[in-house]
Amino acid sequence: MPGKKEQSLRSEYTFETKVEAIRLHIEEGWTYRRLMEKFGIADRHRLKEWMRKYKELGEFGLMDQRGRRKEYIDQDRYVQKLKRENDMLKKCLEIWIQEMKRTNM
Repeated sequence: MPGKKEQSLRSEYTFETKVEAIRLHIEEGWTYRRLMEKFGIADRHRLKEWMRKYKELGEFGLMDQRGRRKEYIDQDRYVQKLKRENDMLKKCLEIWIQEMKRTNM
């Protein structure tokens, strides 16, 4: 029989399970107790944590973030960073093209 620590470590829920639990709670008004029974969730804190993450980040917040770099967790911030890098590279390319035209003349 697994110990308490082993039980908590094996309790991983799929992204789909999390999304469905959130949907049932928000759209159909299911209680945490009913969701815990349906999905075999051991404690209501886990459901509350999913709800908090969903409210903050939407479905992206329900994804397993372990092993991801912090800068990739916030998609909007990451996209903005990539746009700034692209703008900078475009400017560098323009300068390089102008320099090549000038030196070839």
